[in-house]
Amino acid sequence: MTLSLGIDTFGDVALDADGLPKPQDQVLRDVVEQGVLADQVGIDFIGLGEHHRPDFAISAPEIVLATLAGRTDRIKLGTAVTVLSTDDPVRVFERFSTLNALSGGRAEPILGRGSFTESYPLFGFDTADYDQLFEEKLDLFAKLVKEDRVTWSGKTRSGLQDQIVYPPLGPEGMTVWVGVGGSPESVVRVVRHDLQLMLAIIGGDARRFVPFVDLYHRAADQLGRPHRPIGVHSPGHVAATDEEAAEQFWPHYRENYGRLGRERGWPPVAKANFLNEIRHGALYVGSPETVARKIAETAGTLGLARFDLKYATGPMPHGQLMESLRLYGEKVIPMAREMLAEKTPAEALA
Repeated sequence: MTLSLGIDTFGDVALDADGLPKPQDQVLRDVVEQGVLADQVGIDFIGLGEHHRPDFAISAPEIVLATLAGRTDRIKLGTAVTVLSTDDPVRVFERFSTLNALSGGRAEPILGRGSFTESYPLFGFDTADYDQLFEEKLDLFAKLVKEDRVTWSGKTRSGLQDQIVYPPLGPEGMTVWVGVGGSPESVVRVVRHDLQLMLAIIGGDARRFVPFVDLYHRAADQLGRPHRPIGVHSPGHVAATDEEAAEQFWPHYRENYGRLGRERGWPPVAKANFLNEIRHGALYVGSPETVARKIAETAGTLGLARFDLKYATGPMPHGQLMESLRLYGEKVIPMAREMLAEKTPAEALA
């Protein structure tokens, strides 16, 4: 299987030439231009993360994706993630089935609970219901994707009885992923609903996730489910050299980490820790060859079908992001695939 290589962004609010935050409307237009370039340089997927905060511009990813559907030809269009817990599964299905129709079958939502909680009070939900909301809504969404007529009941919304939801999917259906941060229960849930597993690896060595991949395959066997493709989402940045990539990425990574740290009680990040994450952890930062080699190693170790690079972290300038995407599509992707193809069968499964 050829490794699919995609990108993700939350629409991080960048700084303008005067060092001031760009208006969010301009950030959204920048994201569209980034998606158009990604399609042109051969990137396979773009995922837009849903947030409801001042530092991320994308609150309605399907609208941005619909714009991209009209300006692109081949790139898959999805999310990273859709916060299903605080949305209505029927409406989410309708939006993505519409996007799938308009784009010629290119919609690929990634569903999740999200790592931020702003959507709970915004849409009238209680974080005390965190687990039940996601479990029930994912159950309903899985039925909507797989069944023409849906009968469902639960406690978090009204039930459905032999309901058709429009527009229906075509005979090829729609690929649906579930974003998982690394809990065994979440992995088994993905198998139970027969959806595709997307592991969010944002810190530490990717090899730490081998047990979760093994659990996925054991659960599929025990529950009699097919072994679906597995993907990974991790942050990174590509520049001409390793040194240039690290120096471009560091101040924005520090700003992003520091902002979240102040909210969550983390200490400031030291540059030594940042560099260690590049060398041994989950930051795919460097020259095209360096990033390609690290992606190939992760894909081979975990048996991946897809790798998505979160290419925007903090207030990185639009120009740097565009160059990173160009290098990723034109150089990283072909090199990573070539490196994987050169592995022996035993190495590829290691």
